[in-house]
Amino acid sequence: MANIEKSIEVNAPIASVYDQWTQFEEFPRFMEGVQEIRQRDDRHLHWTVELGGSRHEWDAEITEQEPEQRVAWRSVDGKDNAGVVTFHKIDDGTTRVMVQMDWAPEGIKEKLGASLNFDERRVEGDLERFKELIESQGGTTGAWRGEVPREG
Repeated sequence: MANIEKSIEVNAPIASVYDQWTQFEEFPRFMEGVQEIRQRDDRHLHWTVELGGSRHEWDAEITEQEPEQRVAWRSVDGKDNAGVVTFHKIDDGTTRVMVQMDWAPEGIKEKLGASLNFDERRVEGDLERFKELIESQGGTTGAWRGEVPREG
């Protein structure tokens, strides 16, 4: 498994940052290679992504979601990945977003890319584009304030 840990400070209140992050179907606006995310219900998402010239699709389950705190997920089929995004209030107008993610590179292209830290650079770029999106639009495109309790 490859492990990625990246964070960024966003010049926006934690409520706005969290609200925008919960708009999963908006991820293609800032995540490189993500073509579409369909949210099926409060817990389930279907991802369509292009990686290294290949199209991949998988289903993911939100395993925990707590407003302005965290969103955790794991894949349930397809690409093997899991992680958590946490939100940290720095002050009233600044929020740190931290991504911690594990994924299993498949095939030579993905394994080589992971060994050269292309995956870390992609996540870093995604966070930069998220920061630009939220800081430039002056508001969110929606919000979901419900909770998904951790099972078990």
